[in-house]
Amino acid sequence: MDTVEPLFPIPLMRCPQVLPADLVEAAVATIRSAEVEQNLRSDQLFHTAIANPLALPLFQQIAALTQPKLADFGQLIFGEILQWSVKEMWINLLERGGGQALHAHANSFVSGVIYLTPSHPSCRTVFVRPPGGSDFSFRHHTREMAMGPYNAGKYVLPEVLPGDMVLFPSYLYHEVPRNQGDQRITLAFNAIPDRLDCWGYQIRFTP
Repeated sequence: MDTVEPLFPIPLMRCPQVLPADLVEAAVATIRSAEVEQNLRSDQLFHTAIANPLALPLFQQIAALTQPKLADFGQLIFGEILQWSVKEMWINLLERGGGQALHAHANSFVSGVIYLTPSHPSCRTVFVRPPGGSDFSFRHHTREMAMGPYNAGKYVLPEVLPGDMVLFPSYLYHEVPRNQGDQRITLAFNAIPDRLDCWGYQIRFTP
């Protein structure tokens, strides 16, 4: 019998209801009263300042809830349970008409998004196949073709609910299309392990 092996897949972990309703409400209230700055590429996208989770009790609570999921996800990409730290957090506020340009996150290994409000179908997070890979120079795109994980160039995250979280490798490019619905609020973060060890040669990271 023929088999198909999924060689070198990129993991993306969906974690429903990581945040309880009271923490979701507290995070939304935080951005309502926080100072925000406008995104450089979209005048309808705003961010709070990037913060060390240890500096804010609310972020401390949220970071603690991500720890078990980060350990599980880290085991997928490094093959071992490591100690993980959320090194920075910030809140994004996307108004109607705003979008987030294609980007990846530097200086981290795992990134995450926690959804604090419902997302209109128009602005669900889109993950993009890494550019500069080893794809064929020719493409086959027709109305009859079946789109799947081996030939698709993008993945649109299905519907998420307030309190849901998604984890992905920090190098994975992603974007948010133009919001055609109500205000969308998310909390983003970057995480690092305490160490990486390659046959005794260790690199350690301190929060």
